Amino acid sequence: MTRIFSFLLILAGYFAGSSFAQLPPAPLPATAASATATTSPATAPVGAASLTNGYIPDDVYKLRVGDTVSFQIVEDRILKLQLAPTSLVVADSGELDVPYIGRVMAVDKTSKQLGEEIKAALEKDYYKKVTVVLSLNTANQLLGRVYIWGQVHNQGAVDLQVKEELTVGKAILRAGGFADFADKRHVKVVRANPDTGGKKQSFDLNMVDILDNGDIDKDIVLQPNDLIIVPSRLINF
Repeated sequence: MTRIFSFLLILAGYFAGSSFAQLPPAPLPATAASATATTSPATAPVGAASLTNGYIPDDVYKLRVGDTVSFQIVEDRILKLQLAPTSLVVADSGELDVPYIGRVMAVDKTSKQLGEEIKAALEKDYYKKVTVVLSLNTANQLLGRVYIWGQVHNQGAVDLQVKEELTVGKAILRAGGFADFADKRHVKVVRANPDTGGKKQSFDLNMVDILDNGDIDKDIVLQPNDLIIVPSRLINF
């Protein structure tokens, strides 16, 4: 009797084990399943469009000497050859020293125009296709200089700021005013006008009327590179 009972127990254990073996595996918890499904794929290459960040080149402001621009070749950034933009300054010659291609004339061109020229030059010798990002960083606040010579206390250059209406009277005052033997009635301004092919123009001003008598309508607004000449009186006493 004992043997029969033991035999029945063995049979029951066998059939129970077979049943459990055929059951499907228990589902993974939600967090584990998510982790399995989101195995990190290979990182997709970053395209040029995403690196320009909607950049639109400026086609209004014309570059001047002393301006600082930001320059970058997007393809170099993708290849990690140049991770940060390069800061370039418009030299006194009016040129930018651009990587790969050297000096390029920049003055009186917009960022859009200059960027297109640089792109064409790079694609001619270095790239099959290239994306150039060129933007103004800092505009030079100095528009130019005027020069004052003769009977003033401080001869030399006077800075002309952007959006400043510097007149002859103001320039003379900035130069320390007239010296003792100045001929105030015959001050001359000499201007090389690019609109006339560089032909010089001259203006004669009576600064007694302008400065002493307050007739400021007779004063003139100066342009970069104007020369102010304050002569001496013929008879000094």
